[in-house]
Amino acid sequence: MPAAPDERPDPDSLLAQIRQQEEAQSRGRLRIYFGASAGVGKTFAMLQAARHLREQGRAPLVGVVETHGRAETAALLEGLPRLPMRQVAYRDRTLPEFDLDGALERLKDQPEALVLVDELAHSNVAGSRHPKRWQDVEELLANGISVYTTVNVQHLESLNDVVGGITGVRVQETLPDTFFDRADEVVLVDTPADELLSRLKAGKVYQGAQAERAGQHFFRKGNLMALRELALRRTADRVEDDVQAWRSNERIAPVWKTEAAVLCAIGPGAEAESIVRSAAQLAQQLAVSWHAVYVETPALHRLPDERRGRILRVVRLAQDLGATTAVLAAQDPATALADYAREHNLSKLLMGRGAPSPRRWGSRDLAAHLGRAAPELDLIQVGASATQRETDDEAGPSFGDTPRRYLWATLACLAVALACWPLAGRIATDNIVMLFLLGVVAVAMRWGRGPAVLASFLSVGLFDFFFVAPRLSLAVSDVQYVITFAVMLAVGLITGQLTAGLRYEARVSSEREARARGLFELTRELAGALQIEQVVATAEQQLSQQFGGRALLYVLDDDDRLLPSPTQPALPPDDQPDAGTARWALDHEQAAGLGTDTLPGSQWFYLPLRAPMRTRGVLALRPGEAGTLMLPERRAQLETAARIAGQALERVHYVEVAQQALLQIESERLRNSLLSALSHDLRTPLAALQGLAETLARRELDLAAAETARAIEQQSLRINAMVHNLLDMARLQSGALKLNRQWQPVDEVIGSSLQLMGSALTRHRVVLDVPATLPLVELDAVLIERVLANLLENAAKYTPPGSEIRVIARTHGAASSDGTSGEMRLSVEDNGPGLPPGREEALFEKFARGHSESHLPGVGLGLAICRAIMQAHGGRIWAERAMPEGGARFSLALPLGEPPALPTFDEEGEPGGDPGRDPAHDATGASVAGRNPKDKESHP
Repeated sequence: MPAAPDERPDPDSLLAQIRQQEEAQSRGRLRIYFGASAGVGKTFAMLQAARHLREQGRAPLVGVVETHGRAETAALLEGLPRLPMRQVAYRDRTLPEFDLDGALERLKDQPEALVLVDELAHSNVAGSRHPKRWQDVEELLANGISVYTTVNVQHLESLNDVVGGITGVRVQETLPDTFFDRADEVVLVDTPADELLSRLKAGKVYQGAQAERAGQHFFRKGNLMALRELALRRTADRVEDDVQAWRSNERIAPVWKTEAAVLCAIGPGAEAESIVRSAAQLAQQLAVSWHAVYVETPALHRLPDERRGRILRVVRLAQDLGATTAVLAAQDPATALADYAREHNLSKLLMGRGAPSPRRWGSRDLAAHLGRAAPELDLIQVGASATQRETDDEAGPSFGDTPRRYLWATLACLAVALACWPLAGRIATDNIVMLFLLGVVAVAMRWGRGPAVLASFLSVGLFDFFFVAPRLSLAVSDVQYVITFAVMLAVGLITGQLTAGLRYEARVSSEREARARGLFELTRELAGALQIEQVVATAEQQLSQQFGGRALLYVLDDDDRLLPSPTQPALPPDDQPDAGTARWALDHEQAAGLGTDTLPGSQWFYLPLRAPMRTRGVLALRPGEAGTLMLPERRAQLETAARIAGQALERVHYVEVAQQALLQIESERLRNSLLSALSHDLRTPLAALQGLAETLARRELDLAAAETARAIEQQSLRINAMVHNLLDMARLQSGALKLNRQWQPVDEVIGSSLQLMGSALTRHRVVLDVPATLPLVELDAVLIERVLANLLENAAKYTPPGSEIRVIARTHGAASSDGTSGEMRLSVEDNGPGLPPGREEALFEKFARGHSESHLPGVGLGLAICRAIMQAHGGRIWAERAMPEGGARFSLALPLGEPPALPTFDEEGEPGGDPGRDPAHDATGASVAGRNPKDKESHP
């Protein structure tokens, strides 16, 4: 008989619960007002709750609240204590931000301190302590201060792509879902789409052109309905987690039918696949999640490997159809299913209803037992077809008992009787009864429950026949022996059942311990591996031992090619794994080979080595026994081992990447230090040399001496330019260079760069193609002049005298309200020999020079400096052929923006605008290219 379930709570869960309660007592409470979009009334609801608390004698502090010009919302702020905003300097302006330090100082040591912090996903201005406002809230909570805040569904990180696909607007301000899930309370503020559109038209959401722009892009009815559904579903998921946590903490056993989730019971019969498909269809119709569970009893554990392999395929089918699968080891399937349904709050249980078979003797009505064990469950039985019933009957008895085991049990009972025969008359019959019970226990431990039942009946019969008067007959002279027989039979049955159950549990525990030990040893050995070769050798050795066969690891190289294992050539040619199948398993991230749907006739089993970042290779395994991989627990062990190996390969890979990056950083640092030192040390003697050359050039010398003086002066100027390049590169690499960005006309920057070139372009014809209607660009004029001068110098250096150099300026695209951004492109073209094929990008590397440049002076830093300057501006630079027959074109692109508008001021002299928005986004969350942080459309 099954042992009584242990009702005692788990000590580990109790300790974890106590720790959570202690942390909750020291932290503040977080309430989030959650909505589908702006304008649904989140801030209004938060302020109403704050005023209600004020009426109760608890005055919350207003940290930051964005009213967006809504009179009803602003009216609710009256009478609430407000925290002054902190002024942050940003780009020659001062912008208001939430004062975190002020809130901590003002609310410290106050019981039940509460602060209102609007727009949780807001990005703080550069220079703030935290880049995101939710991090400010996290610090408040850690200091025991409770927070009321607001957030929209489009700001959740997990839904960012979904919202972008629906609305066409990519929201840049996001909030981690983990922080949202840690909230103590989530209050859904819901408004239908039609009502929200009416509020938008009435100017209660946004005003003026901002409302019109929002209605054309983000605030479309389809978008609002989809966002509303996302918000409702996300809130429902949050509430479901709260319900599950409450049920677990309160140890509530009955199922609450709050969600029509489905549980599918997978049995050993042929109808199992139909049951799984029916469960998947039902879950799809109900739009709910579903689970599939297989309970392996001692009898099912003794099934042949072929039958257990079929069950495994059904479990895998359920997993492929989207179910959460589990394999449970228990003696009573009804109790195990009921416990699983209660633990996961699953209200509907789907199971098979096969026709009764006379070969399945001893089986119980599972549905009736489930009805008694869990009356709150909705049982749904799926009928089996005639073909499935015939297939199931042909499979043999579900218990898997064989006549040999019963024969051994019979022989064991006869052996006990023969051993006790000489003791008859010498010892009491009570002792002989004990010896027979000992034989029943031995049979139960060795051959299981069924043979133990047979041994109990045989022991009673043999004891009566050989040792009870009259002996050698089944007659009983003393009626008291009837009680002895009954007690002996009952004790034998109970002892046999308990012993068989313990034997099964011990065997299952031993197998689990062996699997866990194998995974532990694999993890321990791989933890110390520092090279890919060590990981491969260790994993192959461990897996070969654990599965009694041969394991090989294919790993990826830098070009994503699968490299065979170093031990593979030692195998016979006919016994080697197929590299094509391994590649298929890698590309599809699915198992292939033995026991799968892809090349099931292969002797090798191929499993991808998945890791957190990507798949790192393929495991090829040829098990010692073909049926090993059909067992659910062995398959799970292999998949876990493959993940461990994949994670080890990924760890070693990133260790190598970190070492290379560290070496590169150190080399770069040393090189920059050397460049800086050389530049500073060379400038003094170069200045002296240049001064001496100029002095000689002014004196009256003969023609040869004058030419020599001029040559010395030109070479010193050239070396001085090289030194300046070295020094500039060192400054750019060290980050010491600061941009002085101003709004400048492009034609003036081009003119200044031409003046900077001086006489270097006298031998070439320069053509300007610069329209007069080009907009202003925000840039560092001195640095951009340097870039253009370098490009013009290159064009003059690598083209023959008399050639044409063109300078072209054009705008591409334009900044708009839908998030698209334009750019200003400046190009320098020549009709010289052109660029080396395939080296367009290599030209921008430091110290990179072409084969044809060896006769020209320079160190190869000019273009590298140009790219560094453009990257500092947030732009780009590239090279290409100007025309098919030759010539080179160097182009640079700078992002366009909107020149700053004159600021507005309210009646109190405070700056206008909306300081609570992301520096790069308008009120709908869409990107606004080129707009200055905190700038809004305003009029002087």
